[in-house]
Amino acid sequence: MISARRPAWGFAPLLFAAAACCVFLVSGCDRLRQDMADQPKNRPLSPSDFFHDGRSERPLLENTVARGSLANDDLLIGKDSNAFPLPVDAALLERGRERYGIYCTPCHGLQGDGNGMVAMRGMKHPPSYHIDRLRESPNGYFYDVITNGFGQMYGYAAQVPPRDRWAIVAYVRALQLSRYARAADLPADLHDKLSKGDSAK
Repeated sequence: MISARRPAWGFAPLLFAAAACCVFLVSGCDRLRQDMADQPKNRPLSPSDFFHDGRSERPLLENTVARGSLANDDLLIGKDSNAFPLPVDAALLERGRERYGIYCTPCHGLQGDGNGMVAMRGMKHPPSYHIDRLRESPNGYFYDVITNGFGQMYGYAAQVPPRDRWAIVAYVRALQLSRYARAADLPADLHDKLSKGDSAK
């Protein structure tokens, strides 16, 4: 009886052709990968002959601003500026007190001394607003820290809009003033009210 099965060696040319194709494809991919790795480019801070100063890293042009960084903040001032872009009145201070109570007291505490509930339960205590360094810091510094964060504090730009950030800055300044305020610094009507309260005791 004659077997209808084809001998195994009959597949050898086909297997050889498939293996050759695979080797060709793999070597092509490897060569392409190597070409990409060896392409001419400057690594960070490497020297370059293209520029006259020999540096591949180019310095930022003066007064340039990253695209989109100012799009949602028309109240932005420099971090070293002591300007205040909003009129400070009772309504702004009240808004600042409310926003401060929501976003800031968990860490900074009601009085701004760094003894909030989060800090009291084991997190690192933030510095008191009443230390000399922060009392002497400009308004722009506080606004920048609220916006971008600092140290362990995350930025609150997504949660607190620019006007409310300034309201918080105004309230922090009020907290700082209240710690060292003198009766003589009060407006006349409040000074009189305070004097009458003292004399009534």
